[in-house]
Amino acid sequence: MKTFTGKEALKSRVMEWAAKLDIPVRSMTVRLIKTKWASCSTSGRLTFDEALTGMPHRLQDYVIVHELLHFRVPNHGKLWKSLMRAHLGEYERIEAELKRITQDKPSFRP
Repeated sequence: MKTFTGKEALKSRVMEWAAKLDIPVRSMTVRLIKTKWASCSTSGRLTFDEALTGMPHRLQDYVIVHELLHFRVPNHGKLWKSLMRAHLGEYERIEAELKRITQDKPSFRP
C-alpha cells in the first residue's frame, strides 16, 4: 500500500470527503494561495493552499468540507451551517482556530 505525503495526501483526503458527501470533483489543484485557504468554482474546480498539507487533519477537513459543500450550497446560510455541523460537529471551533492561525497575515482571508 502506497503512503501519500504532502499534496498527494491532501488530494486523497479531498477525494475521500467528496465520496462521503457524494460530490463529484472535476479538477483539483494544490498550490500557493496568498489570500485564502481554498476556493471552488461553478465549473467544479477546487484549489487548495499548499500550506494545508502541513496542518492537522481537523483543519484540513474543515477547509475541504467547507469548499465541497459550496457545490451544493453557494452561501454560508442556515443550510450550509447545518451541513457543516452534521459532518464536522462544532465546526465553529475549528473555524476560530484557522482564524487565529491567519491573524498575523493581513492579506489572508479565511
